[in-house]
Amino acid sequence: MNRGLRLLGAAALAAGLAGVSPAPAAQPLTWEQALERAPGQTLYWNAWAGDERVNAYIAWVGARLEELHGVELVHVKLTDTAEAVGRVLAETAAGKTEGGSVDLVWLNGENFATMKDNGLLYGPFVEALPNFALVDTRNKPTTLVDFTVPTDGLEAPWGMAKLNFVYDSARVEETPASVRGLAEWAAAHPGRFTYPAPPDFLGSTFLKQALIELTEDADLLQRPVEDDAQFEAATAPLWAYLETLHPQLWRGGRLFPASGPAQLQLLDDGELDIAVSFYPSEAQSLIDNGRLPESARVFLLEEGTIGNTHFVAIPFNAQAKAAAMVAANFLMSPEAQARKQDPRHWGDDTVLALDRLDPAQRALFEAIPAGPATLPPDRLGPVLLEPHPSWMTRIEAEWARRYGA
Repeated sequence: MNRGLRLLGAAALAAGLAGVSPAPAAQPLTWEQALERAPGQTLYWNAWAGDERVNAYIAWVGARLEELHGVELVHVKLTDTAEAVGRVLAETAAGKTEGGSVDLVWLNGENFATMKDNGLLYGPFVEALPNFALVDTRNKPTTLVDFTVPTDGLEAPWGMAKLNFVYDSARVEETPASVRGLAEWAAAHPGRFTYPAPPDFLGSTFLKQALIELTEDADLLQRPVEDDAQFEAATAPLWAYLETLHPQLWRGGRLFPASGPAQLQLLDDGELDIAVSFYPSEAQSLIDNGRLPESARVFLLEEGTIGNTHFVAIPFNAQAKAAAMVAANFLMSPEAQARKQDPRHWGDDTVLALDRLDPAQRALFEAIPAGPATLPPDRLGPVLLEPHPSWMTRIEAEWARRYGA
């Protein structure tokens, strides 16, 4: 993929929207209308495709949608969600307010904020979906708030994640307890840690984690960036930290893995001792699939790590809105959520409230196997809230200016 496109980002996309006005929103379909119109539709789901397990899961979803609703799912594989946002933007600029090429998009963060702010999303549609009643919106509030931005029924939750670290317990006896401690560990073990290059979401999340711990006023990050001076002052500790950390990284910080899977491959190959992950069950999943050593384990930082919910949304000009709605509903079903939480398939935490499920549905989750690298819920630690999306777009741009090739 062209590096210029990878670095386009939501800020540049938003700038391109100046003077572009989507058509007035149509009344969203009812659930009954969606069920009636979905059969026979082809659903183009634009979703990140950087992990074999994710791709296999989406393929399974496609097979189930064909069986249940007569919907054909086509996985439009992305390396960056900005590709799909840019496609909707281009269609909007060309006046294509119907028959768009993106029917469903895996979305969150700055890309959601951009599309919401500029009227590029269909809905609200989520409360019309029957399975949304099973979502644990009380104890999992990020199912309703995406990087501080209320979802307002414009995107449906389908999974939860939390920053964690995978390490090889055969080589690491004591794990760091903080971001500063991680830098100290890296200095004592040069070349044995790294993180993916932003704008890969995992690398960007590591930068946000460091910023939350290092900045003087973390509450400031819950509000939009006001101006350059505020950004520079708040992020100065982050850049100072990276200047110290980078020389101690794999390849001396001159080269970064392109993705989370590429980084974890380095751990499997014995080139790293600690790597970054966003799914606490990912380590066990990779062990089960022969892609990490049996000695791989997971640790989190004492003061908490960033956690969020990821969503699917429907662009305002989607061709197959009915199919998109039945797909979003299926993704929140106990069947789909249990398979997604199973580390043999993905290992992503459910958005559902298990006490709202019937015995047969709860049994799907109770049957999920656990392994030695699986942490119980009481050891996952506090969840830190994502910063406002405006911080991330600026951080990614500044990281690219300082460290990008």
